[in-house]
Amino acid sequence: MSRTPAEGRGRVGIVMGSDSDLPVMREAAKVLSQFGVEYELTVASAHRSPERAARYARTAAERGLDAIIAGAGGAAHLAGVLAAGTTVPVIAVPLASSPLAGFDALLSSVQMPLGVPVAVMSVGPWGAHNAGLFAVQIIARRVVHLRAALVRHKRKMAAEVEVKARAVSAETEEK
Repeated sequence: MSRTPAEGRGRVGIVMGSDSDLPVMREAAKVLSQFGVEYELTVASAHRSPERAARYARTAAERGLDAIIAGAGGAAHLAGVLAAGTTVPVIAVPLASSPLAGFDALLSSVQMPLGVPVAVMSVGPWGAHNAGLFAVQIIARRVVHLRAALVRHKRKMAAEVEVKARAVSAETEEK
């Protein structure tokens, strides 16, 4: 059985409701790139292009996507619309695009109806970064080298904390 690059590296769809969301959603793309996970970026709106969003969801599995990261602000229905049309895991990134600073998008994302699960990250760039990591964790369940890369990533973060802790302790001892 031959393996396509997507099978060995994983593949994630990053969908945003507007091209103005791209600066935030690039954070997810950066993380995926760091782990060598392939991704595609596109725009589809739950409200302005519902058929495009539905088609994207319907074809996600056959295109080899392992996860979909959906960034949207305001009513933030994009993740739910995508999740309704696919069995591929969907990760929502609420975006701060309204006067409510993303709180509306966060609430919309976490209030999915029974039977339409969506994983929800925090609002904005941190949420997009964590969505990328979460997608890598999903793929790592079947791609061993990604599992090892995640272990190295966590060890590196822990080592960075140790360095910072020593620096703070040294500063405290000097006083």
